[in-house]
Amino acid sequence: MGSSSAAEPGKASVLVASNRGPVSFAVAQNGELTAKRGGGGLVSGLSSVTAQDSFEQVWVCAALSGGDRTAARRAPGGRLDRIGLIDSSLPVRMLDIEPETLHRAYNAVANSTLWFTHHMLYATPVSPAFGGRFRQEWESYVEYNAAFAEALAEEAAPQARVLVQDYHLALVPKLLRDLRPDLRIGHFSHTPWAPPDYFGILPDEMARGVLEGMLGADRLGFLTERWALAFMDCCARQLGMPVDRERMTVGGADGKAPTRIGVHSLGVDSEFIVERASRPDVDAKLAALRESIGDRQVIVRVDRTELSKNIVRGLEAYADLLRRYPQWRGQVVHIAFAYPSRHDLEEYREYTAAVLRTAKEIRDEFGTSDWEPLILHVEDDFARSLAAYRLADVAVVNPIRDGMNLVAKEIPLVAAATGGACGLVLSREAGAYAELAEDALVVNPYDITGTADALHAALSMDRAERRRRCERLAAAGAALPPQRWFADQLDALG
Repeated sequence: MGSSSAAEPGKASVLVASNRGPVSFAVAQNGELTAKRGGGGLVSGLSSVTAQDSFEQVWVCAALSGGDRTAARRAPGGRLDRIGLIDSSLPVRMLDIEPETLHRAYNAVANSTLWFTHHMLYATPVSPAFGGRFRQEWESYVEYNAAFAEALAEEAAPQARVLVQDYHLALVPKLLRDLRPDLRIGHFSHTPWAPPDYFGILPDEMARGVLEGMLGADRLGFLTERWALAFMDCCARQLGMPVDRERMTVGGADGKAPTRIGVHSLGVDSEFIVERASRPDVDAKLAALRESIGDRQVIVRVDRTELSKNIVRGLEAYADLLRRYPQWRGQVVHIAFAYPSRHDLEEYREYTAAVLRTAKEIRDEFGTSDWEPLILHVEDDFARSLAAYRLADVAVVNPIRDGMNLVAKEIPLVAAATGGACGLVLSREAGAYAELAEDALVVNPYDITGTADALHAALSMDRAERRRRCERLAAAGAALPPQRWFADQLDALG
């Protein structure tokens, strides 16, 4: 990728905006701040690109905790890198948004409304119900997005490229375009996109606001063609805008340049995850798991307890496997990691309780003195998850709906790299289905009996065939690493 032109002194030519930033802070009793570097595709992607290129960059994010807010207030203009709070090689501007505004924007609108809509999770006879309180929450969402747009406008050099991330910041492209029409703006959606009939659940003014906000970008990115086409269909239905499905554009009939639509699948940083899975702490976790499992086959799932991950039906499918295929009793162990997520929302607390209740029922029905059919962990432990990846004979990834689901790519990749042979039971509603379907056993996530049959087929598969499939799944999962995903989007902006 060629270098961009030099930025104005103190201004950035490449900017990233996301709700959660690449660093978080805690305050010690003596008032000292300690920083923790984040992981994930954005951090590694931005770091790798800037290592190859010579341009100024900055990451704009929100202060999400008390420690974050303390750090943002101590730094001039929220620029953490300018007072030595973080490594200056990855400049960060952290926004100290009023906590109640952040809560309403993040929990009430982004996570309880937009996320539920795109994952099609509402129990529509009773929810949602958009009244006066929701209109106030929406105003906070607008205010939150405006804070990001203003910060980006201040930090950006002329003609800078800006990559805005996800549904939290759907309004930023248009707001930023109004402030800085010279900028080249991209927005990327990490979730699915709801089809028009379901997207129409949103109040009309909100639905239009989200679509028009995103269309302020020069280019919009999605994880799969399915989600991209759903967005285009919503623009046609809600806004009456012309869409070109061949050229992948929206708008342009009024003489303005159309918004371009791109598809950028996200893969695994294979070099990192394979190396990490070989460290001593993972070896120790692996030994402990082996001791409790013996020489039995192992079914593995690793999820956060998000409603979309479909953990309860997955556990019920395992129980159905043991009832209808009793030859597997005593011969297989299901390792399920269900790490708590968003417990500030009641629905998530209730769902975690349902997972625990279902797990207990399985143990009570099938457990014996010398066989524990299910090992469930709810404490987040990355090393233990990687150890389970190495053990997996079968991975089950059965979300109701998922933008991509990197676990579906990670488990076969680690298994193949460490000499394993892992079959994949995969929901057709995961974004990863578009790339992995040929070598996975594909299931309808609502079909418990069908999922149990797929688990039986995976456990019964000839090991040589399972290994061939695992190696192809691993190659597909590593084909589009975060670094390339990020660089391709930058290149596409000009």
